[in-house]
Parts: sequence; structure tokens; C-alpha cells
Amino acid sequence: MAEDGEFLIPPLRRGAGIAVIAPAGPPGPGRLEPVEGWLRERGYAPTLLPSCYGPAPLDFLAAPDAVRLADVHAAFADPRFDAVLALRGGSGCIRLLDRLQPGRLAASRRLLIGYSDLTVLHALRTNAGIPSLHAPMPASDWGLPGAAADTEALFAGLARGWRAGDLLGRARPQALSHGGRARGRLIGGNLAMFCALLGTPYLPEADGALLFIEDIGEEPYRVDRMLSQLRLAGVLGRIAGLVLGSFSGAGSPDAVLADHLQGLPCPVLAGWPAGHGQPNRPLPLGLHVELDVAAGTLTLV
Repeated sequence: MAEDGEFLIPPLRRGAGIAVIAPAGPPGPGRLEPVEGWLRERGYAPTLLPSCYGPAPLDFLAAPDAVRLADVHAAFADPRFDAVLALRGGSGCIRLLDRLQPGRLAASRRLLIGYSDLTVLHALRTNAGIPSLHAPMPASDWGLPGAAADTEALFAGLARGWRAGDLLGRARPQALSHGGRARGRLIGGNLAMFCALLGTPYLPEADGALLFIEDIGEEPYRVDRMLSQLRLAGVLGRIAGLVLGSFSGAGSPDAVLADHLQGLPCPVLAGWPAGHGQPNRPLPLGLHVELDVAAGTLTLV
């Protein structure tokens, strides 16, 4: 474990170069144009790579696979860039996994920022021992009603960095929470995308890990199916703790979650302020964290 105060994710200084990529879906109308200005206002030097501009042969993708693949490689290799920001999620990252060059990605420790479909790229960073950031993205979150606090939390975190001993936040009290404390490397992200990695060589190691999951638009029966898949794959039996973010945009999955989690021997911390919608506070993945159910906290260790 790191010494308290040691930087685990260093600050992103003013003037730092940020590569903006669209490895998944395209931006909605009017959502691309403000991005460069938003980043310049924060003191950064953004470059929007070609995938941000499309078009793509499939309308749910931001650009052809070859363009999105080239942009991911360039974002982590080009010396102009100090961080990599995903424009939005959607769908498409998983199409790139077997064509990405792991060595090129692992050679760069620059921070990857995003969530949702980016879960599969976060998994690659976690597997390489490199932290990444589950956080709001410009085309899907920034500038929207209610999202200002999340965006401010992201930029405040980037400016100060994340150190061992930092409190990552506090969960809202939930009846689903149970157990005591646990420590482990924080993995996961979007539940559907994490489950999509089962049976592939890209799933992060679950043994002794803390698993964070959230989702949107998944009806309870689908959440049930995905949790059953995690159980049958042995993931739920190997983790040291479970962190539940928000499940929004569909019927409440609380009864399904309770049914699956009541017999789970590890601590469960529900109500974590991250996921689709608000709040969606930045959450470092791939780092060792202490979970404390009684306090409702996650702390970097």
C-alpha cells in the first residue's frame, strides 16, 4: 500500500494537453462544439481527434472502427497529450479490444477519463496496473442541468490529483448496505459492459477486488440476469467487497439486488454517488481502496 499523502494520480497542471476521443458513440446535436472551449476555460490544451467528427457506417458509432482505433493509439502515444478524455459513451469500445496494442497502451500512464461504455477500456488500464477515472464526459454530461457539481468535482480532482489517504466520498444510506470493512483494488464500472467482458481475456482479476457497478435503462429482470451471470462466473464469490452506484432509467432493481446480495459474504456499500445521471462524482479505478460500510466511505490506501 502507498504511504499517506503519496500521489496515486498526479495533478493535471494548467496547460496540460488533453486528447479528446470518441471510441464509442457519436455526440448529440450541439454537444461537440462547446467541448474545446470548456477545456480551454479550465486552462488545458485540448485536441479533438478525428473520431469526434465522424461519420460512421453504423449510426451508433462515432466513426469507423479504424478511425476510433487509431485515435485510441494516438491518444496514448502522442507526446503532446497528458490525459485522454472520452467524448461520450454509448457503444463501440468492445469492438476495438482485440485490435488494440496492449504494449502501446501500457507504456503510457496518462489518465483515461470517462465511464459507461468506457468500462472496457478502464479494464485494460486496470489489467496493466494503471489507474483511470470513472467520471462525467463532455458530450453526455457537461453543461446539462444538474451536472455542474459533478463537472466541478472532476476538474477540482484533476487540479489537485488523488493521494493515498484521500476520502473519495460518502454513500447515501441504503438498506442494501451490509457488512463491515474491506480492502482491495477497485474494478468495474457499468454492469452491462463489465458482464460483456466475461469469457474474454480482458476481464480484470476479481480475487480480493472491490467491484463497483452501476447501470442505466436496465429493467430488473435484466439486472437479475447480469448478476446471475457474475455469480455463475464466480466473480461474486471472489471479490472482497461490492460498491453499488446508481441504477437509473428503468424500474427499481432494489428487490433484485437484495435477493442476490443477501447471502453475499463480503461487505456491500450501496448508494455510492456515481453512475448515469446525477450525482456522478469522479471515482478512480485500478487503485487500492478501503471500503467502510458503517461510515459509508471509500478511501484510497
